[in-house]
Amino acid sequence: MMRAYARFTGALWIALVASGCVMTTPAPGADQMKITHNASDVAACTPAGNIRVPRDSDGVVDIANAPTQFRNEAVGLGGNVALVTEGARGVPTAGIAYRCP
Repeated sequence: MMRAYARFTGALWIALVASGCVMTTPAPGADQMKITHNASDVAACTPAGNIRVPRDSDGVVDIANAPTQFRNEAVGLGGNVALVTEGARGVPTAGIAYRCP
């Protein structure tokens, strides 16, 4: 059973890499980033910059990597909270990074 799982996992990894679908690695601190859809959560905070998840040449966002890319950009701007302004829950595509106390 374990051998079959290992083969499946290996084959899946090869298929993802071959298709160009490689997962984005979280930046240090990205896993601690607070994400909110509520502007009142950042009312007492200082804006750090705008966040925009990269799109491909057709304007499509990689939904598998969007949350990590969103968090990474917010961390890169020096934020600790990110307000989502575009995108669905779980797949943010644009927002604003904030530094909150």
